[in-house]
Amino acid sequence: MTEALRMWRERADPFTALVMAAADWDAPTPCAQWRARDIVAHIVSTEREFLEQHNLLGGDAAADTGPVRQWTKHEKTVAGLLADPDVARRSFAGYFGPSTIGETLAGFYGGDLLVHRWDLAVSQGLDALLTEKDLNDIGAAMDGFGDLAYAPGLFDRPVDVPDGADLEQRVLARTGRTVPFIAVE
Repeated sequence: MTEALRMWRERADPFTALVMAAADWDAPTPCAQWRARDIVAHIVSTEREFLEQHNLLGGDAAADTGPVRQWTKHEKTVAGLLADPDVARRSFAGYFGPSTIGETLAGFYGGDLLVHRWDLAVSQGLDALLTEKDLNDIGAAMDGFGDLAYAPGLFDRPVDVPDGADLEQRVLARTGRTVPFIAVE
């Protein structure tokens, strides 16, 4: 197993468990104007766009098949690509500097899975079960992105947290999320 696939599994498996547990795909999420199904659509579409840019996709997207099938089909494709050491090690000039397919899928897009795991869990009234390592990884990614993290279409501006806020509250606040989140219809 490549290191990229190991890291991807570490991040994708808990997200998959939440996708399988989701009961209300029309539930509001912490992402303004997004429903639960939009979280999955966003993840799949952005990752597919990256894979298409690197000529790594063939066949049709799992569009309009429902979030569970859409995610599971896509995740199987990504895991299959990352299992190939030649694909995982393929280098390219990335947005944040030189990278590889594996580092980008497991690191950047895997980090997106961590944050959106929380979004999806909250929309379903479930616990995202973000570990201290997950939260530290999100924090490190935010450090690496710097102000680019707040470019249009990425993260909302950070929100203030009260004194004594826990690690989850502090880290997710950097992504524009408020913990605890209360859905407003």
